[in-house]
Amino acid sequence: MSRSLKKGPYVDKKLIKKIQKVKVGDQQVIKTWARNSVITPEMVGFRLGIHNGREHISVLMVEDMVGHKLGEFAPTRKFIKHGGRMAREEAQIAAQKEAQPAKAPLNEAAAPQEATKK
Repeated sequence: MSRSLKKGPYVDKKLIKKIQKVKVGDQQVIKTWARNSVITPEMVGFRLGIHNGREHISVLMVEDMVGHKLGEFAPTRKFIKHGGRMAREEAQIAAQKEAQPAKAPLNEAAAPQEATKK
């Protein structure tokens, strides 16, 4: 359920104070833990370090981000890939397919040269 229009968007008060202290376009990273804060037009042009639970991810605020929440731009989980026996077999098949086309042009290139020698 979304926030009431009467209340307006939620922006962390400490974050607003930090932004007001820094000049626009300055490369200083403003660290914040307020992932639920909405990005406002006043934040555009600043570089924010959004905490993802382990580290601060540096994000430059642009106009297209206005209205979204800060947490959308700092993912908290890192997807590596699904593992297991099937995944290994598929990876081996893909590697073999990549190796075959690389060998094929060498054989094709050698065939015309042999024809000219005869």
